[in-house]
Amino acid sequence: MSSQDPCANPLLLGWVKEWVDVARERNSKGVTTYNNAYKALKACPIKFQHPSQLQQLKGFGPKICDRLTEKLKQHCEENSLPMPKRPKQSRNDALAGLNDEDDDLQARPAKKPRKAKPYVPTLRSGAYALVLALATLDEDAAVGMTKAQLIEAAQPHCDSSFMAPSDPTKFYTAWNSMKTLLDKDFVYEKGRPLRRYALSDEGWEVAKRIQQTTDAGPSRPAPPQRPELIPQAVEEVLARPAVRSPSVEVESQPQQQSSYANVVADGDGTSASAALPNFGPIRLAPGSFTVHLVLDVREIRAKTDRDYMQQELSKKGVEPIMRSLELGDALWVAKCHDPNFLPRLGSEGDEIVLDWIVERKRLDDLIFSIKDGRFHEQKFRLKRSGVKNVVYIVEEMCMDATHFQKWEEAVDSAMASTQVVNGYFLKKTQKMDDTIRYLTRMTMLLKKQYESKSLFVIPTQVLTAQNYLPLLDHLREKDPVAGHYISYPAFASMASKSDSITLRDLYLKMLMCTKQVTGEKALEMQKRWKTPHDFVKAYENCGAGEDGKKKKRELVFGQMGNLVGRRKIAKTLSHKIAEVWGDV
Repeated sequence: MSSQDPCANPLLLGWVKEWVDVARERNSKGVTTYNNAYKALKACPIKFQHPSQLQQLKGFGPKICDRLTEKLKQHCEENSLPMPKRPKQSRNDALAGLNDEDDDLQARPAKKPRKAKPYVPTLRSGAYALVLALATLDEDAAVGMTKAQLIEAAQPHCDSSFMAPSDPTKFYTAWNSMKTLLDKDFVYEKGRPLRRYALSDEGWEVAKRIQQTTDAGPSRPAPPQRPELIPQAVEEVLARPAVRSPSVEVESQPQQQSSYANVVADGDGTSASAALPNFGPIRLAPGSFTVHLVLDVREIRAKTDRDYMQQELSKKGVEPIMRSLELGDALWVAKCHDPNFLPRLGSEGDEIVLDWIVERKRLDDLIFSIKDGRFHEQKFRLKRSGVKNVVYIVEEMCMDATHFQKWEEAVDSAMASTQVVNGYFLKKTQKMDDTIRYLTRMTMLLKKQYESKSLFVIPTQVLTAQNYLPLLDHLREKDPVAGHYISYPAFASMASKSDSITLRDLYLKMLMCTKQVTGEKALEMQKRWKTPHDFVKAYENCGAGEDGKKKKRELVFGQMGNLVGRRKIAKTLSHKIAEVWGDV
């Protein structure tokens, strides 16, 4: 059957396509199952009388067939059509004569239907409490709950803690049940940088079963009110000094009072809107916070001496916060004395990321990162993080002279590029003890610099993956003196390799996989060919034959061969790129 032939079962195919789109929108793991079913049904030339017959196709099981049967039944009732009768099961089905080599259409023996036991989570377990909490939302609600809101609503229904492990020797809390609910597609999550959770259609069925079998339904707490949806709630918080720490204030400039009503409710990173939000910053007054060094737990001196750096910093009066950092090896945060202040006003947690981050490299690690490309990828992510001041610490440890001579030129070039091209500060030390002394001095300096002034925090609700960097650039240009910062959870989500990657980021990484294509060259290429599709299409438009091959080899050179400096692409590199993207 050619790609132009119409589908033999357009009605059924349309419903399956709807499920594919919904699963993709919800980032559900069921998207693969629905997509396989869609491809198989689209390629099948046989017209089916009843959805139950689709079990003969790859990707269709009893569950999907039952859903299609319900859809068909509803369709017939709405249009006053007779419902087709379910045919008797037979091994000699309509696909018996099809080509066996067509993998998508191969018939398989009919399985004996097995009654699946409806899922009901254990009473007062983590999953039980999470489902009940999410069921406090309206079934057609467009916005879900954040993790903090969900934990607050779920904890009264659970015997285990969502914050602390019940067993001190383990790391699992009741929140780990969320993974089970996501894997079973009972819950879906969306939104960047602030993730929100909501029940899927199957999840609402679970919630209704729980409510039917327990008495918990009428007594479950109402969902926590969200100030971004109810502007009056924000004004009430601002008007009541008793509910916040006296040392912490909210910016009270008259022209900003009304801006709280314009806070974007859903910080969905997939939003196509490029408009900068109008918002009023949260103000942290001097004395309401302290500055702390946050150190990555993987920063160790040796496998047998993992706590050396932390212990030596403590001896020098700096008690670092130890955690796994999404980006960098050390950074500094302003930690609020009142842990509930930021969540009340549209942000997460109790820490604000300041404008300083450190990437530490031993000389041997620097060489390895240059070899495998991590060096350029890390600098790319540091630039995308929005942190204003980046410090590269290079520990010039002793190495084998013969081995180092092979890479001495590459190391010098990399360090020069870090300073001149990227604008990062490079600090050379001889050993880890020197690095520890430097971090100690930096911590003392930043405490003195930040603790005596006010900090302005961007509410997490107004952030998206698209507006984050343009918003920072706009605020820094508008007021270079007063810095604007974001919460640590928002920063971690933005800096995550998997959470916030966009098509543009992925495209740039794909371009940089070709040797000698640096970040600067990749950015220039992306300006001319916006997406991978545009780039491939440009090669296709060059035509075929020897003349087409010549045009493909010189496509990039023709556009970028006249540029100056590091952005220029020579003919030889243009040929290499054409081999990858133009199939020359």
